[in-house]
Amino acid sequence: MRFGSAVAWSAAGADAGSFANSNYAALLEQDCSILVPENELKWQSLQPTNGPHNFARFDAILNYAEAKGMAMRGHTLVWHQSRWMPVWLESYNFGPSPAAEAERILTQHVQTVCRRYGNRIVSYDVVNEAVVPATGLLYETALSKALGGAQKTLDLAFHSARAEAPGAQLVYNDYMSWEPGGERHRSGVLELLKGFKARGVPVDALGIQSHLGIYSSTPVATLVANQTPTWRAFLNEVVAMGYKLVITELDVRDDGLPADVAVRDQAIADYTRAYLDVMFAYPELRDVLVWGMCDKYSWLRSMPRSDGQPRRPCPYDAGFKPKPMHSAIDGAFVGAVQRG
Repeated sequence: MRFGSAVAWSAAGADAGSFANSNYAALLEQDCSILVPENELKWQSLQPTNGPHNFARFDAILNYAEAKGMAMRGHTLVWHQSRWMPVWLESYNFGPSPAAEAERILTQHVQTVCRRYGNRIVSYDVVNEAVVPATGLLYETALSKALGGAQKTLDLAFHSARAEAPGAQLVYNDYMSWEPGGERHRSGVLELLKGFKARGVPVDALGIQSHLGIYSSTPVATLVANQTPTWRAFLNEVVAMGYKLVITELDVRDDGLPADVAVRDQAIADYTRAYLDVMFAYPELRDVLVWGMCDKYSWLRSMPRSDGQPRRPCPYDAGFKPKPMHSAIDGAFVGAVQRG
């Protein structure tokens, strides 16, 4: 099994969650054996205008990872929502043969990325967040409308990725919630995965983002007991179809917890450990990545709690010191079921 984290690009010495920040790099090098770029390999980052891809920032991340002996995940070839597609593509004129032009653009993008990196990327989030949480249906984008629908678009992305990266793990990635309220989302993801199997689409694994949250004062043990049965039922269906599992973006919101830091940190640790114990019972899971190592650079820091206190969602605090969540993750790995 491997533990890893998201990492960003920055100029050398910048105060950022970057490999170029020596304090942050120290955490990565101490704990991680696999990394994933936070934003630098997303289509809108690589190709913000209709022109050549710019790989400079991701190249720097990958070169760092390889120098430190860490594997690399690719996130993401297609983030299938209009607001996260390249802006130019959402207003693109697909011409008199829109399906052919849309197919060309998507295939070319996948080829451009995958051919550049070959086997240097071990796992790709080929498609990210294509299911509408409220309905379980698929998002449509300008690209998918031109190509002939979301299903055809997602299938093409995976087939193109397999052709260009035959040795990589190909992942469908989404944020189906362990917490209540994700039932339609999970149902939609199951239907998508069933469809992939029926059509022979080369999808190897489900990426489970694992942006967890404690949103009430209900004791952690009660939350876990209430939420686990339906979550296990979902996971059982996924693995019964032959899919592997990846935890791709783990962090924990503490919105429902009291302001006291010690109380918050312990509750987050207990919640994390319980979740990982459920997940680690599945030998189909091998890689676990957090969405940032320390609170200082978490994407959630820009969204404070209702009491104004910053959230504490990561294994290390803003001073780069390990929190109880770090011990919880370590304990879960130590207690994990042996993988064959």
